Amino acid sequence: MGLAGSEARLRQTSSVVYIAVDALIPLRGASLQGLDEFTARLDHEAIPAVWVTSRSRLQFDDARRKHGHTHPFIAEDGCAVYLPEDYFHLRPTSDASRTNKAATLRLGRFTCIPVAELLPAAAEALQTLSRDTGVPVVTLRSLSPRELVQNTGLPQGEAELARQRDFDDIFFFAGASDEEVAKFLTEGRNRNLEFRKHGALWSTAIRPSVQRAIRELAKLYDRALRYHAHTLGIATPDLAAGLFPFCERTILLTDRKSTGASPDQPDTPQARRLPLHAPDLWERLLALIAKKG
Repeated sequence: MGLAGSEARLRQTSSVVYIAVDALIPLRGASLQGLDEFTARLDHEAIPAVWVTSRSRLQFDDARRKHGHTHPFIAEDGCAVYLPEDYFHLRPTSDASRTNKAATLRLGRFTCIPVAELLPAAAEALQTLSRDTGVPVVTLRSLSPRELVQNTGLPQGEAELARQRDFDDIFFFAGASDEEVAKFLTEGRNRNLEFRKHGALWSTAIRPSVQRAIRELAKLYDRALRYHAHTLGIATPDLAAGLFPFCERTILLTDRKSTGASPDQPDTPQARRLPLHAPDLWERLLALIAKKG
């Protein structure tokens, strides 16, 4: 399709929607009812929906196919942007130092725009940090299949996908005290490592950034459209802080029936609020997305 095809498909849109989907598509259990139809409606209206996830490319592939998602996605908590084949006219390159554009590479069926450093660098930095601080960590990559299932709580196949990462390294602390963990995290951040907590597990990567991932995608969309498409973020309260600061408009999907503020919601005064389980959620979302300004 190339760039010309992308322009034809995107010509009518005024917004690009960024959706933090981990709460909508849980690892265990059913996805939020109506998500398939909502995704199809966005496609029908020619509104690109970029999915944002903490999961890896391999973990996320099945969910994308199941729900008919054909647009780019941001994976591993802002480690990289993944573009479906021929979505934009980009050729893989090995070095971005000669241009102002991010380097791209081929990973599986996707053209990838790396934001963080690739996994070998993060893995080496994690082990060095563990050695220097004396705080023991155990990575999922080091576990036997049985240990992997026990520590992730996932079936064997899903557990294997969970530890196959492109950029970040998944680990847990081996008997460390709260004080040791705090020391470890502080020193790691001083070394450009970012950490995310996932229940009992942690992930770490070198310089991931959802902000930069959105910025790189926005450049590509604006080039294809030949004008600026506004960025609109959609998230539940637990994921809003990692997405909303980088979007021009925001919609918060609350767990309560009321759309008013509540103590458990993030400080997002400019966000429109919709109750997550409202029977007309998807229609109201589509109306807000279509609304300009």
